[in-house]
Amino acid sequence: MDKEKTLNKPQAILFDMDGTLFKTESLLLPAHQRLFDKLREEGLYTAPTPPAERMMGSLGMLLEDIWKVVMPDGSERAHARANELLLQLELEGLKAGNTELYPGVKETLARLKEQGVRLYVASNGLEHYVKGIAEAHGMLDLFDGLYSAGEHGTKSKVHLVELLLQREGVSSAWMVGDRSSDVEAGRKNGLAVIGCQYAGFGNPDELAGSDVLISSFDELLGLYASSV
Repeated sequence: MDKEKTLNKPQAILFDMDGTLFKTESLLLPAHQRLFDKLREEGLYTAPTPPAERMMGSLGMLLEDIWKVVMPDGSERAHARANELLLQLELEGLKAGNTELYPGVKETLARLKEQGVRLYVASNGLEHYVKGIAEAHGMLDLFDGLYSAGEHGTKSKVHLVELLLQREGVSSAWMVGDRSSDVEAGRKNGLAVIGCQYAGFGNPDELAGSDVLISSFDELLGLYASSV
């Protein structure tokens, strides 16, 4: 853990989903090739399947922006169909039960909740995807709310977090995530930012501006215990 300062004890903690709670590659990599095979079958995309690393590197973006990075040569119709297919394949994968959380996620969340911390998800993903992960991994009861760009139509994580804080009446919180969008959302909403270094999706500068960097999820327990 790279600790730069003592944090104020939060009323709530907000978590990104992909790369923070959920080991996204356990679901996304099996779906990636199938998605592009289906697009080619339907005549919507003719190029070779883009590298999976391109998809993984774009996690944290809004879905409409992900396709601009992953298949910039694809038509609007192909992008729209890719949205439908990805959600379908991801929900099928979640039901199959072969996906993973990062080590210690459920145990850490449960201990934080026992100590009276309100727990939320703030994700740029689709509503059914975010809720599907929480349901598949038995986490629904741990959270006070699951907020997603897909459900609320927000155009950035900054606005999603702002909406969450207002609706839930949260006055002090930490933002925990692995991407620059999480750092920005925390900073612009006056929150302490905990940067997660263990996913490895982004570039080394992704988490610049975080108050604290952690290399395993359970380090949050020590941070909370030492906060004032």
